[in-house]
Amino acid sequence: MIESLRLKNQLSFKEVDVSFSNGLIAFTGPSGAGKSVFMQAILSVFGQGDSHANSVEAVVTDKINLEEFGLQSDEINIFKYVKEKATRYFINSSSVSKKSMAEISNSFLSSLSVRDSEEFENARLITLLDALIDEPLHVKQVDEFANEFLEYKKLKNRLENIEEKERKIEELKEFALFEISKIDDVAPRVGEDEELMTFKRMLSKKEKIEESLEKANAIFDAESGVVEFLHLIEKNSSSFDECMNELRAIVEEERDRLNELEEQDVEALLERIEKISSLKSRYGSIEEILEYRDKKKKELQEYENISFEKAKLISTCKEKLEILETKSKILSKRRAKSIQILNQKIDNFLEMLYMPKVDIIISEVELYEKGFDSLHVELGRVNIKKISSGEYNRLRLAFIATTSEYLLDIGGVLILDEIDANLSGKESMSVAKVLKILSKKYQIFAISHQPQLSSQADSHFLVTKDDGVSKVELLDKEQRIIELARMVSGEDVSQEAIVFAKKLLGLK
Repeated sequence: MIESLRLKNQLSFKEVDVSFSNGLIAFTGPSGAGKSVFMQAILSVFGQGDSHANSVEAVVTDKINLEEFGLQSDEINIFKYVKEKATRYFINSSSVSKKSMAEISNSFLSSLSVRDSEEFENARLITLLDALIDEPLHVKQVDEFANEFLEYKKLKNRLENIEEKERKIEELKEFALFEISKIDDVAPRVGEDEELMTFKRMLSKKEKIEESLEKANAIFDAESGVVEFLHLIEKNSSSFDECMNELRAIVEEERDRLNELEEQDVEALLERIEKISSLKSRYGSIEEILEYRDKKKKELQEYENISFEKAKLISTCKEKLEILETKSKILSKRRAKSIQILNQKIDNFLEMLYMPKVDIIISEVELYEKGFDSLHVELGRVNIKKISSGEYNRLRLAFIATTSEYLLDIGGVLILDEIDANLSGKESMSVAKVLKILSKKYQIFAISHQPQLSSQADSHFLVTKDDGVSKVELLDKEQRIIELARMVSGEDVSQEAIVFAKKLLGLK
């Protein structure tokens, strides 16, 4: 329930602060006074329309699931719209996007001011029909069927993916074998690239190293002379001996490496370096090359196993489909038996609204989460897309009333913009009676130009405009009589209109 609304600078409205009760709330007043503008302000604060107001704030007492949007839900939730340089939306002081605001408010607020087809969508019709079926476990079985169908759909999608792969499998296998073969032909070892590059660097310096080594050999020819000299001057030669031994080891090691280089097939060495470099440029490091090879081997194994998995999936899908088809036929049989009950329930409200009978028609479609059944609505054998907007909204009203009766514990908020426009007094009163039924579960905001609907309201607000400024005022009993009489006879209120207004209100 919207407990109160405060707005600032919404076109002709400078500042409005009003409180609302539950039930049916009527808004009346002369044409152009600002009733639709005011209703648009209510919708805008909930992200369901645009507004020119600087700010709109609504206090809502419904229990709302805000946690899934990352917001804290309170017993009283404050919705706010602020327009400065940009438009911003808030719930309990937390900023939200307009899209999120609309998604949140859709859970408790509906509007019949536009030609919306929500009530006639197949999923909604099926849910309503299922709620009427006199089988204790029917609704539970429908939910279980939907879950089983989703599991079947996942398996079917997996099978379709495998079949798609299978069409390309030979090409994929050939590519995997090619990639594996290309790496196996080289068979690189981890660290081999570094070893080869060291050899390559040695080859490039081989001649210079040999020349330098020959020159360095002269130090060994002078070694004995240096030792003799150190003895003669009575100096310890151990440090010199250690240095010469270390140098001798380095020279021997280098001679061995040079001999090893002599034995190498230089052309083969350079070719291997080139092959490994080519693999590295394509796949990365040697570790990554070997990892890619293992991945391709695993893929190849999967391709080999795909036929087995496909056969198993085909069998499983077939079994599940047969079970689903059997269960769906049971659901369809129950629905076919109950469709006239649904038609009758809606017709009861349509009769109150002086409307022709409805035809909710079942047709068979491809199996989906609700079974084989698809429902569509005709009114008096006419496609509902071809009926007038007045008939369309009264038809929606009948569906909302039926849904409210069988599916809802609490209805939320319903906003109606001139639902009784262009109706006779009798038809307007019929709309009012249905709204009174709905108002047991819904808080209803209704703009009306007809005294019949307005007379049935639990609270009645008058919207007026003086000197270009609009205001909203809650009417007491006497003010209500005058306003209803004005709606009957115009600005010059007659005594007969007052008598009629009192009669509508059940007053003497």
